[in-house]
Amino acid sequence: MKKSLILWAFMLLVSVHTFGQKIPADSIFDNYYKATGGKALWDAVKTYNLKRSYTASSATPYDANVTVSISEQSIYKSKTIMKRSFVYTVKGNTGWIKVPIGQKMDVKDLSQAEQTSMRFEMYENLAPFIDYKNRGLIATTVGAETLNGVQVNQVELQGRGIKYNLWFDAKSGLLVRQKETLAGVETTTDMSGYAKSAYGISYPAQLVELNSVDKKPVNIKSEVAINQSVNVELFKR
Repeated sequence: MKKSLILWAFMLLVSVHTFGQKIPADSIFDNYYKATGGKALWDAVKTYNLKRSYTASSATPYDANVTVSISEQSIYKSKTIMKRSFVYTVKGNTGWIKVPIGQKMDVKDLSQAEQTSMRFEMYENLAPFIDYKNRGLIATTVGAETLNGVQVNQVELQGRGIKYNLWFDAKSGLLVRQKETLAGVETTTDMSGYAKSAYGISYPAQLVELNSVDKKPVNIKSEVAINQSVNVELFKR
């Protein structure tokens, strides 16, 4: 009887210890890669084209087209509002914006802060933890919790000037919420409606974004094409 009690107590201790253990951040990221197509596909991503439409209850809707060449560290983004397109580009260590004025485009340099933000966006449009170690980011598991009635695992990803808090569905492995803290602004994005691209990687096709400045939810519809041909003219000033 005494041996049985000791064995039971030992098993309970092991169970509590195991439950309290945090899943390594890399394991959580690996589960995401597996759930969305496999690490081999993710490792082979070189370029992508992203189309998004933004709508909010008290703002003018707009569309955005983004083209990224990860290998060349270049990102092009065109925001079209009421038929006027504002073009933002970062290529290597330079960045500029083209603003429509009449029939012409006025070209100005982007600030260092704007360039830095776009360089982060280059990855976070797909997943902010891509190649995170080589990008100087540190990942730490915060722990398990409940989000909207679903068990999730939270990871904090932090680098110079930026911090992400990421919530992954513990069952599916999918990223369901992301909070970015950059230049004092917190932007929380809820992700759902995962769809599979022609390339084979799945991505969240429906997003709801809320930042600490505007404090108004923005609904986003997203479509991604990966490793298709990229028009190099987009990255010319």
